[in-house]
Amino acid sequence: MQADDTYKTISRPSEGTYTEKRSKFLAFALPVRSVDEVKELVKDYQKRFYDARHVCYAYMLGAERTDFRANDNGEPSGTAGKPILGQINSYGLTDILIIVVRYFGGIKLGTSGLIQAYKQAAIEALAVADIIEKTVDQDISFAFEYPFMNDVMRIVKEEEPQIISQGYDTDCTMTLRQRRSLMPRLKAKLEKVETLRFL
Repeated sequence: MQADDTYKTISRPSEGTYTEKRSKFLAFALPVRSVDEVKELVKDYQKRFYDARHVCYAYMLGAERTDFRANDNGEPSGTAGKPILGQINSYGLTDILIIVVRYFGGIKLGTSGLIQAYKQAAIEALAVADIIEKTVDQDISFAFEYPFMNDVMRIVKEEEPQIISQGYDTDCTMTLRQRRSLMPRLKAKLEKVETLRFL
């Protein structure tokens, strides 16, 4: 059972191919972080495979897995994007874009044939993907007076959050990043530091 502050994604691009009745399906699984990135990549692949009949895709974004879309790019509705998205779901992945490029081989595959082919192409790309588990992290920013630097650094050492930024002006400021489930404990310890206030 996955913790509620972890999610699965892929660490780097992977690809696979699938051939059905002379139609060739090239599948690309790509790690992504935003819709803008998805749009850029889709545009790139449409340019790169300008001679292909269809460039279909599906993506899933965010640890909550609520931001997703499937695109059939001219294939009959629900025969391309949906089966690709189905594979993203069955692997439980997010922050991923899968693009499947189809070169038509002259023989029509029919609705169920298309669904099967796009699904299989997505599986081929995911079968060789490096699937990793990441934690859902949160950032916390705060300011404190310089004499309490040691107290803060002791907490940082104990809790091991990632230090995102530090500033030393009249007050010291710091932004830390910590796994969501560990954040309440970090916050509780910081609250005990004199003069510290959250930003």
